[in-house]
Amino acid sequence: MGCVFCKIVNGEIPSVKVYEDAQFLAFLDIHPQSPGHSQVIPKKHFRWVWDVPNIGAYFEACQKIAKAMQKAFNTDIVHSRIIGDEVEHSHIWLIPIHDQKLKNNEDIAQKIRENI
Repeated sequence: MGCVFCKIVNGEIPSVKVYEDAQFLAFLDIHPQSPGHSQVIPKKHFRWVWDVPNIGAYFEACQKIAKAMQKAFNTDIVHSRIIGDEVEHSHIWLIPIHDQKLKNNEDIAQKIRENI
């Protein structure tokens, strides 16, 4: 049994990518609390957010994505959550709060990507 997020990073499990660079990956959550709800993870496995050695770069990636969500969904509100119990791989939830009724994940992800 392997880490589900590591499998996503390795392409073994499909995901709808919102953002990717050399160190981090963001993808749409499979059980979104709102359209655009994304998980931001380091590509290398770390159990907790606080274990990520370049945590500043991690939060800079989150900021870039959150700012793109604000533009994409015309909202100021993007909730962030760091819990870590659901999957044993460092992850930060970014949840844009808006009233847009978007259904298609590829369209949602594209809307965010266009604003990064």
